Amino acid sequence: MRKLFCTFSALLFEFFITAQETHDADIITKIKKEGLDNSQVMYIAHHLTDVSGPRLTNSPGFFRAATWAKDEMTKWGLENALLEPWGQFGKGWQQQKCYVAMTAPYYQPLIAVPRAWTGSTNKLLKGEITLIKAQDTVDMTKYAGKLKDKIVMTWSSTQLKPSFDADGRRFADTTLDRMAAAEMQTQRGGPNQPQQQNVQRQNQFSRFAVLRRINEMINQEKPALVLSMNANGNDGTVFVSSGGQYTKDAPEAPASVMLSSDDYLRLQRLIEDGIKVEIEADIKTEFFDKDLQGYNVIAEIPGTDPKLKDEIVMLGGHLDSWHGATGATDNAAGCSVMMEVVRVLKTLNVQPRRTIRIALWSGEEEGLLGSRAYVKTHFADTANGQWVLKPEHSKVSAYYNLDNGTGKVRGVYLQGNEDERAIFAKWLEPFNDIGAKTITINNTGGTDHLSFDRVGIPGFQFIQDEIEYDTRTHHTNMDTYDHLVPDDLKQSAVIIATFVYNTAQRDEKMPRKEMPAARSTQQRAF
Repeated sequence: MRKLFCTFSALLFEFFITAQETHDADIITKIKKEGLDNSQVMYIAHHLTDVSGPRLTNSPGFFRAATWAKDEMTKWGLENALLEPWGQFGKGWQQQKCYVAMTAPYYQPLIAVPRAWTGSTNKLLKGEITLIKAQDTVDMTKYAGKLKDKIVMTWSSTQLKPSFDADGRRFADTTLDRMAAAEMQTQRGGPNQPQQQNVQRQNQFSRFAVLRRINEMINQEKPALVLSMNANGNDGTVFVSSGGQYTKDAPEAPASVMLSSDDYLRLQRLIEDGIKVEIEADIKTEFFDKDLQGYNVIAEIPGTDPKLKDEIVMLGGHLDSWHGATGATDNAAGCSVMMEVVRVLKTLNVQPRRTIRIALWSGEEEGLLGSRAYVKTHFADTANGQWVLKPEHSKVSAYYNLDNGTGKVRGVYLQGNEDERAIFAKWLEPFNDIGAKTITINNTGGTDHLSFDRVGIPGFQFIQDEIEYDTRTHHTNMDTYDHLVPDDLKQSAVIIATFVYNTAQRDEKMPRKEMPAARSTQQRAF
């Protein structure tokens, strides 16, 4: 009987919510027309990528993009636009020159990208490669005192295999159906996680720890240049992120480049065959330490309802990127869409009841640093193992995020907030015919909506078609403007604009989940 009563109550609640949510057909039509016929999303993307360049946090490219975004939104009429400091990040960094070529047994230019926050060769470096064969830190001890000023690379067991799958793909209907029918997943590594998966994950973590220690031991030897490879890359795609540290007093790591897997494995095979392999390299990088603060870009469309204007609807994405390319799908795409959302709403001169606030985050790639610090400053902090809520915490209706590449929106991740399902289903109805109708109780992790969700503020990421994200563009030298899909970005902007508008106009704030338990003060909170 209790189960039947609960089911009836849930159905009654859903009926009530659905009846309460209505479409403003006129504004939706206007949003579609402006967002599809007069879109500026690719113009925005061009400036954030081609014009600004790579946007590593605190690099010149990041500040070019951040300043342009702030100024552009001011031109559109948004208010309170600023670069808001969020606390100390550390040193900026950029590459200035990268030339690497094999010169013996024959000449061949190599595909290479410097690893972030690593140093320079200081000259045109020429020499033979030393191949390090070490499976653990014990093996590394035999190289102690032998690597200074050497060009080094570590042995890899990777074997490249041809792929018969397309790089780009959209979600199949069957996949979306499974997502919609999913039940809430248990937390990874939790008590309900299968023991075998926990063991596999622990083994993986242990292996990563060993590799980090080997890299630290190599760096301590002060080699002239370190050659690395990421096994995920093929066909000239280089997955590259950091090889050094950005904190204020961190020592400078030696020059280090990530090679394409094809080039790296060829060098290794030649060396193992007893052939002398020589390369030349000229790597120049630059650190920036005059301003160690991190900054987010913030701007607003003020609310107009006397009772609701102090409440907030937030939207955003992370502006920072890795440096191998211009960070187009990760995440100029999301930032361009969110900027287009506020441009469309401002162009239509909507008068939102609540204030609409856009945030373009920095430090996401290093651990959601910008959004976590913003939430800590404005909304909630921990003290003595308890949440200390700021006055603004109760005023945020929802935060919407976009950070899964260039693919069009197919629906929404509920982040475990079942009370949102009926609301979002109603809001997606005008877009069902263009592929956006899936609502899943589960979540996609690893991006800035988590900073809000973890303190009890409704935070959501949209379901997006994967396109080439994990196979070709995410954190690679291929993440450029030409991998963006204009029609997908336009569609995303139109849908998210209606979500933001609807949230701003509701009589009530969006339903919240139960407040999460505070983390222990022994754990890192932000």
